[in-house]
Amino acid sequence: MAETPPILLVEDTASLAAVYTSYLKRSGYDSTQVMSGKEALYELDGGEYKVMLLDLQLPDMDGIEILRMVQEQNLPVAVVIITSNASVNVAVESMRLGAYDFLEKPFSADRLIVTVRNALKHMQLSEMVEAIKERTHFYGFIGSSFAMQAIYRTIDSAATSKATVFVTGESGTGKEVCAEAIHKCSPRADKPFVPLNCGAIPKDLMESEIFGHVKGAFTGAIGNRDGAATQADGGTLFLDEICEMDLDLQTKLLRFIQSGTFHKVGSTRLEKVNIRIVCATNRSPLQEVQAGRFREDLYYRLHVIPIHLPPLRDRDEDILEIAKSFLLDYAKEERKEFTSFSAEAIKAINNYSWPGNIRQLQNVIRNSIVLNEGQILTVDMLPSLGGQNAGFTEYKGNVPERTGDDSRDNNKHDSVELLSTANHLAELPQSTEVIPLWIVEKETIEAAIKACGDNIVKAASLLDINPSTIYRKKAQWKAHEKKTS
Repeated sequence: MAETPPILLVEDTASLAAVYTSYLKRSGYDSTQVMSGKEALYELDGGEYKVMLLDLQLPDMDGIEILRMVQEQNLPVAVVIITSNASVNVAVESMRLGAYDFLEKPFSADRLIVTVRNALKHMQLSEMVEAIKERTHFYGFIGSSFAMQAIYRTIDSAATSKATVFVTGESGTGKEVCAEAIHKCSPRADKPFVPLNCGAIPKDLMESEIFGHVKGAFTGAIGNRDGAATQADGGTLFLDEICEMDLDLQTKLLRFIQSGTFHKVGSTRLEKVNIRIVCATNRSPLQEVQAGRFREDLYYRLHVIPIHLPPLRDRDEDILEIAKSFLLDYAKEERKEFTSFSAEAIKAINNYSWPGNIRQLQNVIRNSIVLNEGQILTVDMLPSLGGQNAGFTEYKGNVPERTGDDSRDNNKHDSVELLSTANHLAELPQSTEVIPLWIVEKETIEAAIKACGDNIVKAASLLDINPSTIYRKKAQWKAHEKKTS
């Protein structure tokens, strides 16, 4: 039988105490017997008991008084009342003060053991609930929902292993946060964590970004350069948007994962590193395999420990908690006085579906703080996310998942960008000259890239689009320019 915590028996009648002790012992429970309230409180001070069998009539004090002290001090023990003077009033008073159950003398061994067993289970569940409540923050994550508790436990278990982790989830759900949490929980925490976005780098440069290159390997290679694999030696390499990787490079990545060795671009020298790989995608990797865009053998090599991050709309109890954290952080950063939300703003935030997940919530809260003043953030301060003045009235419906079809995804992104550009055009002064939409879009994106010091990833983040979209747009602009030249 599994080891169980001892039972505290508070009974001043020696013969009855002997009977109860024998009942408990036959069922594998150890017990400590005391005969007074003073002794009971002394034993409880140690915190080793999860169940106390308490007689109400004691020589030095009433059992109800002990029960009240247990409640006031919030002691982690389930109290089962034992009395020969059963009455409705006594039972009601005992339960009001937090007693778990009520036994009326005389009672059978079976009745006692069932009660003790249930009380122990009750305490175990209570401790689990308390543990869940305590984990509201976890290595960059915010949230105490059951969905996130499962994620935290998986990360705890996976962190100590060298096995590859495959993180999936919609854009903005925190896949890089998850990868960093795995790294920080692991024995590699004091070594580098190197993130690499496979969708933000042209495929011709991707191999060099991962493995590095030597001088003269290609045009522009003016010196030797270490890739992400070398930089992450001893630590963790995070490959974000792994499904964007070119098929030819997937073959080289598979070989690298199997052997831990690689060649820099343009070099014949074999190099070896010790890294842990975490990868992520906002697509369905299996659908990518079925469509022939992702190698099946690489999928199974990477998909050792899968972690799926739930969208924010499935984390109802976390939404306000995350919003409050952003509110306080950004108010401090922007030197504003905001400390809370109005009741209407809370209702609006909870009722919105957040298709952009945490990243969208983050941007909305920052926008509201930067553009407004006050201590309470009201619903009028929240930016419109629907039609004109629609606010946050959108109902939380189901948001379609990505199908993995590039053409559909591109069309979806293009539609969003076209709508954004159209709104921008509507706000411009009216003119008789109509500028082609692609030119307006090009000027906007190029201005953002310039403002970010030619950092495309940063510019894409500020524009709230995928970096790969910018690269795709550049190719489209070249095609337009050729047609018009």
